[in-house]
Amino acid sequence: MPAVPTSYYLGLSGVLFTIGMIGVLIKRNPIVIFMCIELMLNAVNLSFIALGRHFGHMAGQMMVIFVMAIAAAEVAIGLGIIIAIFRTKETINIDEINLLKY
Repeated sequence: MPAVPTSYYLGLSGVLFTIGMIGVLIKRNPIVIFMCIELMLNAVNLSFIALGRHFGHMAGQMMVIFVMAIAAAEVAIGLGIIIAIFRTKETINIDEINLLKY
């Protein structure tokens, strides 16, 4: 069975990143926005793995571990912020949250 070309992985990564970017720009629910950011980070991970495999380096896999650590921290901090905002404003709609205004 022949190997899948690297361009297929990079194409899939580009499509996933585009879907995540459109979701971040269009959606107003912060939970969905975080899921779209996670989708974008996973697309980057896929491209790191594909290019690392293509060039025969382990640097791609090492970068994926760092990106996964950043994603875990982003989820923990982001969900904590969402819970704190919900407790004070009783909504999580992005349009209704105006914490910088008095």
